[in-house]
Amino acid sequence: MQEERSLLDTITSVLTPVHKDGYKFIAAFAAGSFILSYFSEPLGWVGAAATLWCAYFFRDPERFPPERGTAVVSPADGRVSAIETVTVPKELDLGGGARTRISIFLSVFDVHINRSPVAGRISKMVYVPGKFLNAELDKASEENERQCLTLETGSGERIGCVQIAGLVARRIVTFVSEGTTLGLGERFGLIRFGSRTDIYLPPGCEPLVRVGQRAIGGETVLADLASGTRKSA
Repeated sequence: MQEERSLLDTITSVLTPVHKDGYKFIAAFAAGSFILSYFSEPLGWVGAAATLWCAYFFRDPERFPPERGTAVVSPADGRVSAIETVTVPKELDLGGGARTRISIFLSVFDVHINRSPVAGRISKMVYVPGKFLNAELDKASEENERQCLTLETGSGERIGCVQIAGLVARRIVTFVSEGTTLGLGERFGLIRFGSRTDIYLPPGCEPLVRVGQRAIGGETVLADLASGTRKSA
């Protein structure tokens, strides 16, 4: 019995937890697999594979943010698809003007849980309905369905974070509301089935990543708010 318990603990320790938002989708995929298997065994196996993929998509691994309190971490797993100086969306209420935007593109194989890029309070939260264009397109920032959040740190810095739906993504889910205080790397939402997340850095804050680099949500440092990494504005 002790050996069986040890084996179970070992298996559990290496399995990535699934976020509760995915339970209903996994159940639907499993039910579909069962129905397909009734008519055709090969189709049943295809359904079983799809069910496993669904569970994989909704995985929610633990992450360990850096101890550096001035770090701006990636809000999502994925590839850094663009680093540009752009006009700030009015929904973020960051005073207009231009800021550096770092875009993280999430494929259907990436973890889709979004995490807070800084420790701070959500001072603004705006949902904008829109299209479902390819999230890698530049105009997706202005035309796609999106959820905009502005986070204010204890030192008064304000960071813009935008969840953007994509060609396949059809639902942006948030776990928080305006006024919520988040810790660095704390979960605040997810986007179902492929998407993009944008970060708008404070003026003078330099990116510490490059285009094409892989980012890990809640861990990869995108920038540092400390004065040593800031340009004079």
